[in-house]
Amino acid sequence: MSDPADEYEVALRVAQALESIGIEYTLGGSLASSLQGEPRSTNDVDFAVRLQERHVALLAASLGDDFEIDEEALREAIRARGSYNIFFLPTVMKVDLFVRGGEPFDESELARRIEVTIRDGRKLFVATPEDNLLRKLWWFRMGGEVSDRQWRDVLGILRASTEALDREYLAQWAPRLGVLDLLQRALAQA
Repeated sequence: MSDPADEYEVALRVAQALESIGIEYTLGGSLASSLQGEPRSTNDVDFAVRLQERHVALLAASLGDDFEIDEEALREAIRARGSYNIFFLPTVMKVDLFVRGGEPFDESELARRIEVTIRDGRKLFVATPEDNLLRKLWWFRMGGEVSDRQWRDVLGILRASTEALDREYLAQWAPRLGVLDLLQRALAQA
């Protein structure tokens, strides 16, 4: 595993590239949950992005030679509203781009993102603890409810943020995402 400082540096570089061409994004996944709960190292950096095909060449140019991007494969992921991996070559760090937009929860997640200072005054947008928690619960469910890492991230967010969490928001979205039972279990366990 790489040093978390390297992961944040890669995240900042990708965020800067996305912002430079006007792409709406939010950092999610384990890197975001490390900011919101229990810090841990991760093998990748996850971004939810509102990416369109017209952005692909601009993104590749903005990221530069330190990143490997298959532009046609990224365009296919955009058309499918799927995900695509780019790689930061100096450390072979994987960056997952999850194409968002169109689904109500996607819209809510991007609208609620918060700006967080990471280091040296540099900032990026991060999913709120509630949205990251809901996404983690959803991924846990989609993965067959076997990922100890996902569950540990969920509990870490809850333990660090329980009092500050917007319970009404969680109550609104958990049933719609099919994770209400997991949320209740996690709240009881945390």
